[in-house]
Amino acid sequence: MILLNIVIFQHIEFDDVAVFSEWASREGHTLQVCVPAEGIDPSLLEGADLLIILGSPLSVYQEDPPRWLSEEKAFVKQGIDQGIRVLGICFGAQMLAELLGGSVFPNEEKEIGWHPICRTDEHHPWLEGLPAQFYSMQWHGDTFTLPEGAIPLAYSAACKTQAFSYGEHIVGLQFHLEHPAEVIEQMITAWHPGETKAPFIQTAEHIRAQYGRCQTSLQMLQTILTNIQKQGSQKLKSTVIT
Repeated sequence: MILLNIVIFQHIEFDDVAVFSEWASREGHTLQVCVPAEGIDPSLLEGADLLIILGSPLSVYQEDPPRWLSEEKAFVKQGIDQGIRVLGICFGAQMLAELLGGSVFPNEEKEIGWHPICRTDEHHPWLEGLPAQFYSMQWHGDTFTLPEGAIPLAYSAACKTQAFSYGEHIVGLQFHLEHPAEVIEQMITAWHPGETKAPFIQTAEHIRAQYGRCQTSLQMLQTILTNIQKQGSQKLKSTVIT
């Protein structure tokens, strides 16, 4: 089996990367966690086979953005140009959409809680084995237009682009498969869902009542990681962003 060098960007202190690190350890891969706010080592790009960009409470179009956000965008853009695989989740998917030429902006509806995701008829090897419809945790207020050449892979009632691909080596997921109940509980404590009444914002009680979905979500994420692993470590044809 070919081993992968993985770099994961963590933006929230209580975000748990265990689902990624445990999978990587079990499969023999190398995984390094980078906290962009503490600085980004450019050498992380050397030998990297997969970048994973996690969520953030910030928007990628932030006015007067922190320095680390610009540095992370430059790092990820360089990785894309070099043909490194990239998986973006929520904020990460929005960053990929922007870097590839799309636009990120507030969605008409905030989407918080467990909502159904529907896959399109488009195929991508990273999503092989996922159901045609499933529930996933959502916690976002932004959305994006698809970059030219991107393929829509999933949608929901509140957000028409829940997943997309750009070639064989870039996938963005608007939804969260990676969160265990403990992390969602900290999100509830920090951000108080349900204080604002809206069609797609669930109450804390409603979210907690569905914690049983976490294990299925983690299994689906591991399916995605295993599908990425099947592509091997050889970098694909580079994508130069103009």
